[in-house]
Amino acid sequence: MSEADIKRQCLARWEALKSERSTWYPHWQEISEVLTPRTGRFLVSDTNKGDKRHRAILDNTGTRALRTLAGGMMAGMTSPARPWFRLTTANPELDEEQAVKDWLGKTTSAMLMLFNRTNIYRALHTAYEELGAYGTAAIIVYDDASNVIHCQPLTIGEYCIATDGRGNVNTLYREFRMTVSQLVQEFGYENCSDSVKKKFDQRQFDDWETVINAIEPRNMRDPEKEDAVNMPWRSVYFEVSPDGKLLRESGFRRFPVLCGRWVVSGGDIYGTSPGMEALGDLHQLQDEQLCKSQAINYQANPPVLVPADLKDDESSIVPGGTVFVDSASQAQMVRSAFDVPLRIDALLSDIQDVRARINEAFYKDIFMMLTETGGDRMTATEVAERHEEKMLMLGPVLDRLNTEMLDPLISLVYDRMQQEDMIPPVPEELTDTTINVDFISILAQSQKAVTTNAVDRFVNAMNVVAGMKPEVLDKFDCDYWADTYGDSLGIDAKLVRPTKDAEEIRMQRAQMQAQQAQLDQAQQAASALKDVSAAQNIDPMQPQDINNMFAGY
Repeated sequence: MSEADIKRQCLARWEALKSERSTWYPHWQEISEVLTPRTGRFLVSDTNKGDKRHRAILDNTGTRALRTLAGGMMAGMTSPARPWFRLTTANPELDEEQAVKDWLGKTTSAMLMLFNRTNIYRALHTAYEELGAYGTAAIIVYDDASNVIHCQPLTIGEYCIATDGRGNVNTLYREFRMTVSQLVQEFGYENCSDSVKKKFDQRQFDDWETVINAIEPRNMRDPEKEDAVNMPWRSVYFEVSPDGKLLRESGFRRFPVLCGRWVVSGGDIYGTSPGMEALGDLHQLQDEQLCKSQAINYQANPPVLVPADLKDDESSIVPGGTVFVDSASQAQMVRSAFDVPLRIDALLSDIQDVRARINEAFYKDIFMMLTETGGDRMTATEVAERHEEKMLMLGPVLDRLNTEMLDPLISLVYDRMQQEDMIPPVPEELTDTTINVDFISILAQSQKAVTTNAVDRFVNAMNVVAGMKPEVLDKFDCDYWADTYGDSLGIDAKLVRPTKDAEEIRMQRAQMQAQQAQLDQAQQAASALKDVSAAQNIDPMQPQDINNMFAGY
């Protein structure tokens, strides 16, 4: 396929995707105005615009609640300060093998160290904010020569997505702008259009040019080849200008886009969000704040009725001014135009109610626990016990984000590290074994910790019954309890001994106890034999000794 055909094909699909997305635009724009005006690109020319955009926000409760949600998701799901995932296998017995356990631990640590070195955490924080506001977030994960990966977070409005038959996002088109110098640096002078070359030659380095990037499945390819133009996903860059050229066609082995959605209804492509649910309250809050300000202004500086004959007078009716009158009756005519009996207390009470609804929509009470003082020391069990019902409501969202964002991220990074020989040698036990991901973040553990409450009640009840019927403990499998309870709490696997090691320790203990019992028996036998020997060595009593016993009677 020629470059012109590829560009024509991508432009046609871009227009179709924009048409599909168009019904969401008004909703996103409305959310942006009253929640987070600095996000969203609804015109390609919106890039790097510093104009005032917060005029519609009189009360920033919603903005602060969204900030808390983004920070809470960051601290609760992918905290840079603590491990939030670990690699496992589908076989618990295999996980207990020492070589496997060491390899899984070292590989997990290497991946976490790589995340800290890249910009992935900054990109994830931006994505969490986009999810809370608009319900959809996208991050493109590129290969990087120095840091292995580099992430490009996107904002709503600058991209379109499409899904496969199972509802999984597999296509992303985005329209954005690059400067002339950026185009030449990224794609090379010879690959740019004549107009870009001319601007570069004239040193117009900072002029903006519109570019479209299409990432989608490659339908026509040779599976036997592994070059860039035969990979499962293709990536195409081209200029939108009339003389624009195809800048680059490359490919990816995996879909390089992390596209998460808060909640998806039916066959929808884009997600819904807490920002959409709170939109009515956000508008009401701004209206009430405006009404409160107007009413206070009417009370503090009301319009006044002034006699007509004072029209050309130099009197001042501003606060602190002086009004000159001829008589007392005329003075009575200078008064407020109308009374505004505002009930500030009632209005403030309703404002507090609206604020509470907004905070609840953004789960602020849950996330504040993770960010407040001492929150870093709060265990997942404590989080689950305080907000068990709300954690269960948040569970489906976390599961979706794990599936659509974090699982693909870990897979992409793992593959990239394998290509760079950054993964330790795989032990023989893991040959032809699938590696799974177990999330152990605070929020993931909290979901699991909800189930430990029932286990705690069961163990406590069994302990009470064991006081009356000790034989009931025969029904309790301590080893299985230790493994499952530790997994539910996200305990480091190294803290729990494998069952095989525990059995060896028990065998050694039993042998030592048996040897000690034999030693004790031998000592008892030796002592008894000594006593018998001592008894046999006693001289028999002579007749004169008997006579001496009765002497004196």
